[in-house]
Amino acid sequence: MSKKPRQYSPELRSEVVSYVLDGNHTVAQAARAYNLVAETIRNWVNAEKEKRKGSTTEARDSVDRARLAELERRNKELENEIAFLKKAAAYFAKDQG
Repeated sequence: MSKKPRQYSPELRSEVVSYVLDGNHTVAQAARAYNLVAETIRNWVNAEKEKRKGSTTEARDSVDRARLAELERRNKELENEIAFLKKAAAYFAKDQG
């Protein structure tokens, strides 16, 4: 019969990862300090590094959403300019005739 993997709280994971990445400690030091398996900590640290460099799905989605919002804003701005220019052209065309 296989053992069920232990579940760790997100707070503990965050604390341990911060200890390694921000505190300049090794994975082995963190394993001793928190009484955890080094490979587990290594997995958490690698996942956080991927997240921080923007290569995770969530990070790419966030960048895409920001880009989409900027493009929609720019599109609205250009539509307003076009509407203004159409009105101006109609005004001057009426004035010429």
